[in-house]
Amino acid sequence: MARYIDAIDLPLPIEEAFDYLADFSKTAEWDPSVTEAEQLTPDPVGLGSRFRVSVSLLGRALPIEYEIRTYERPHRLVLVGVDDGFRSIDEVTFVERSGGTRVTYEARIELEGLRKLADPVVDLLFQIVGRLAVRGLRERVRGAQKTAAQVQRENREQWAAS
Repeated sequence: MARYIDAIDLPLPIEEAFDYLADFSKTAEWDPSVTEAEQLTPDPVGLGSRFRVSVSLLGRALPIEYEIRTYERPHRLVLVGVDDGFRSIDEVTFVERSGGTRVTYEARIELEGLRKLADPVVDLLFQIVGRLAVRGLRERVRGAQKTAAQVQRENREQWAAS
């Protein structure tokens, strides 16, 4: 199983940080591996909300449908994405801190069948993707003077160079 975990301090109130990350249609703003993201269910975002996220891996577009399985605003969020042969679990926790919110993001990819043989390679790739996503999130939130498109373009350029 590929796993990435990191903690990041964001200069946002806990509710704002939670709401931003719970809206998975915004992942394309900060995760360079995400080329498109859309909400499939009506507002408001909450338990059971679904999103389609298109991820670019090794030059291949991979559409993943995510669902919010745990929604404990503003402290914990779990999204599960499923595609043929694998499952992605993103667990995000939020702790209020002086000047903002500490966000701990843990992402796991569980491969099925013969695809499990690719676990070591997927884990290595996942470490790169995870670092770039956390960096993109930090820059998106802290760099309010940059547009989402600028952050996304810079992150994609770094992703392509990796």
